[in-house]
Amino acid sequence: MAELDPLLLARIQFAANVSFHILFPTITIALGWILLGMKIAYNRSGDLAWMETYRFWVRVFALSFAMGVVSGITMSFQFGTNWPGFMEKVGNVAGPLLAYEVLTAFFLEAVFLGIMLFGFGRVPNWLHTLATVLVAAGTTLSAFWILVLNSWMHTPAGYEIRDGVVHATDWFAIIFNPSMPYRLAHMLLASGLTVAFLIAGLSALRWLKGDRQPAVAKALKAGIVTAAALIPIQILAGDLHGLNTLEHQPAKVAAIEANWETRGHAPLVLFALPDEESRTNRHSIEIPSGASWILRHDPAGVVPGLNDFEGRHPPVPIVFWSFRLMVGIGVLMLLVSWAAAFLLWRRGVEGLARPILVALAAMTFSGWVATLSGWYVTEIGRQPWLVTGVLTTAEAASAVPAPMIGVSLTLYLATYLALMVAYMAVLTRMSLSQAPADERVSFPPVMAPAATAAE
Repeated sequence: MAELDPLLLARIQFAANVSFHILFPTITIALGWILLGMKIAYNRSGDLAWMETYRFWVRVFALSFAMGVVSGITMSFQFGTNWPGFMEKVGNVAGPLLAYEVLTAFFLEAVFLGIMLFGFGRVPNWLHTLATVLVAAGTTLSAFWILVLNSWMHTPAGYEIRDGVVHATDWFAIIFNPSMPYRLAHMLLASGLTVAFLIAGLSALRWLKGDRQPAVAKALKAGIVTAAALIPIQILAGDLHGLNTLEHQPAKVAAIEANWETRGHAPLVLFALPDEESRTNRHSIEIPSGASWILRHDPAGVVPGLNDFEGRHPPVPIVFWSFRLMVGIGVLMLLVSWAAAFLLWRRGVEGLARPILVALAAMTFSGWVATLSGWYVTEIGRQPWLVTGVLTTAEAASAVPAPMIGVSLTLYLATYLALMVAYMAVLTRMSLSQAPADERVSFPPVMAPAATAAE
């Protein structure tokens, strides 16, 4: 371990932390709004099945929220241990943005989550609904501030450097930096798709196991319809995000396309083994002019090449393949969700064919895989920069020796593996165990919509 590069180990450690952490906000961001939809459906209809659905998924929300908090704290520690140069250089921008996230979002979620979990029947119905609204808003605000900072690191704006330190000059330009709207939209939609397939997948699993309660049917329908509605919007948002990246981070796009020479009529490389030593693609399968069509909407459009950024571009193979994995899962999401939605429209829940239910169950965590793949494209594609044009990753790293980083990395990985096994076990147990009959019908009659007309 002592022979390994401490910079590489520090990067692996932070990547492991981020990879584990991002899984859980990806669930809670969208699940808060879906819970609100379930609660509103109950308020309007008085159908207890909606409240059963709500009570099941709010527990999933709470479990995911707790996991996100725990893993998020360890990331903050690493700014001081492995990456002190980050705060030393750009702390005047990063510090306030992180503080805004805590002040406006995290406390909002933490305070009102208790009412969501335990307040039904103990507080007025309007207050329980309001708590759900505030928690959902809190998750989105949290995502907003984190993505503002992350986007600024990719496309910094509104700053000046004095005595080697970044100082804010225009907070509006910092917050609404060139890539922020695209990155925010892409992430929010990714969260929506992740949750849609999580709900549809676990509900399909319960349905296959013989749990045909109305609450399961409602969740299954909600997951399918949400997925089918969001996936085409995500494809459009991804295209717009790609065009923005082409404008501001051409080296990343060149790595995504494994395009070595700047040229028109650039082919779309479907499959290849990019070779950075020879700066060529081996065993390439291409669509002529495809990359120019997609990126420039013109077959003769010029696509940037990696040779223009020699020594200053990201590692090509991992960016190239991560992008294709993300796109491949997106196409699979489109096919499965639309097929399920078509059958749902024609035959209802009872008419969903077993192969579709199995496919939905198999894709329960497909959103996680797509999100991680996209995140690797985004973050590894920024290398060698930590803040583009301002601070390199190597400049921000600490002088902690490799053995110490290796030990902490090993402990992190072991802990995260144990936590993930526990999370999946609890989620599976929750999904496959039916609620007792008395719990399913024990909602206070006073909470029914007819008794809460004031809401």
